[in-house]
Amino acid sequence: MGKRDMGHGVRRAPIVTDWLENLYADGERVTRLANDLEYFAAERLKIRPKAGGLIPFVFNPVQRKLHAIIEKQRAETGRVRVVVLKARQEGVSTYTAARYYHKTIRRPGFLTAIVAHEKPASRNLFNLVKRFHDHMPEADRPATGASNAEELKFSDIDSGYLVSVATEDGAGRSSTAQALHASEAAFWVNLKEQLAALMETVPDLPETEIIVETTGNQYGDEFHQFWCKALAGENSFLAVFLPWFDDPTYRKPIPDDFAMTTEERALADLHGLDSEQIYWRRCKIADKGDVKFFQREYPATPDEAFMVSDFDSFIPADIVLAARKTTDIEPYGPLIVGVDPAGKGKDSTAIAWRRGHCIEKIEKRKHLDTMQVAGWVAKIIRDDKPIKVNIDVGGLGIGVYDRLVEQGYGETVNNVNFGGKPIEPAPLDESGKPSGGPLNRRAELHSNVKNALQGRFSLPDSESLQTALTSFTFKYDSAGRLVLESKEDMRKRGMPSPDEADAVALCFSEPAGSPIPRSVVTNFNRKLVYGNNGYA
Repeated sequence: MGKRDMGHGVRRAPIVTDWLENLYADGERVTRLANDLEYFAAERLKIRPKAGGLIPFVFNPVQRKLHAIIEKQRAETGRVRVVVLKARQEGVSTYTAARYYHKTIRRPGFLTAIVAHEKPASRNLFNLVKRFHDHMPEADRPATGASNAEELKFSDIDSGYLVSVATEDGAGRSSTAQALHASEAAFWVNLKEQLAALMETVPDLPETEIIVETTGNQYGDEFHQFWCKALAGENSFLAVFLPWFDDPTYRKPIPDDFAMTTEERALADLHGLDSEQIYWRRCKIADKGDVKFFQREYPATPDEAFMVSDFDSFIPADIVLAARKTTDIEPYGPLIVGVDPAGKGKDSTAIAWRRGHCIEKIEKRKHLDTMQVAGWVAKIIRDDKPIKVNIDVGGLGIGVYDRLVEQGYGETVNNVNFGGKPIEPAPLDESGKPSGGPLNRRAELHSNVKNALQGRFSLPDSESLQTALTSFTFKYDSAGRLVLESKEDMRKRGMPSPDEADAVALCFSEPAGSPIPRSVVTNFNRKLVYGNNGYA
């Protein structure tokens, strides 16, 4: 009997084990639903796809990429502040709606604000949320209180949504929200004022989130200024760009007679695109009737999103992009370092490293005083052993230069005055008199950069560097001299200082941008053998 009981017990054990396993599996499932947005979306949310119908919300590659970027920022800072420049219909709005719905139904007292540029857009975003809510399993769906075109309240947990439009009267000024979804911000009226007011509605506290997402509009408009400041680190937002070719559905089967044009082949090589993607692009441009309108709505780079304008950059965007994508040039020769110092204001101290036809890297730091910048440069001299460090001595830079000379680095550091006269002689006119040329050293150095980029040159693959190098315009004075837009004039139109670009330019202080300083050519071989102290 005992053995039979024992046997009976053994036979029942798998049933108990199955029950425990099911209980554990249910607990794990509940945990994933609460903590894994992608899993929650696929299991609980329904969306209406482009082809119609109703399907589970499974992240596409663009949404998965954006989610990883946002979660990394949240893990590092405890909050989310992101501005997304996107191509059309990549699913960014749907992702943001799902992210905030997931938070709003699970956190008591959590208020999400949705603000778009016009009523139909706000209504569409709100309908996304309502569709999520209407099709949630009843057991998981919180009880609804107020529900109308402007709000959705979850009465049991005192959470919900407010919906408004970015009009001239402003939006959401009287509310306090924990999450803000700002959609198509490039098309808002008085964006600068609107965002300033809305930022006050979301406290600067852990677990608060602001996602600003939009396609581009005009170069130099308020959103472009906001975007550039995010790239430059002059506001609290992380700039995220999502090109059209990140979306795997943006492709089309090619006809038998398809052949790429020279321009299409260059584009394909630059971005790693295949024939079906290029053919889709060609068909879209034909539908739009103008390549610039296609680029604004389906940009391959941030610059393209803002190209429908008359802004004339001194350094063209295409040659900067080509240098960013050039990866087969090996750094060679002496190291030249360019230092563009800044004080404790909004600008950053930027330092660039150049060897031959390569800018190897650029680093930026904010809020450094003279001694801190000098200490940073001294460490670079000791560790990296550059043959020359060129420092802009306007403003804070003169103190940095003097301190480094005092410390014994006079052989290595070189003072460059952006406002000073060019060192290369101006070209002569027909009568033999000087005519044209750059107005000052800054124009001269940036001309050297432009000339280098028109050949084969390699830059770091950086959106902030691209923006800095292409953000200033130019003109010619009555004597035919090249005049670059000043930092002060850039600030007047809302643009950040081109710190990274100026650091790069300082690596081109020699005639014709030579990577080998004239003063050390004869000692170069000695330096390679004996190091920084090997000068006779």
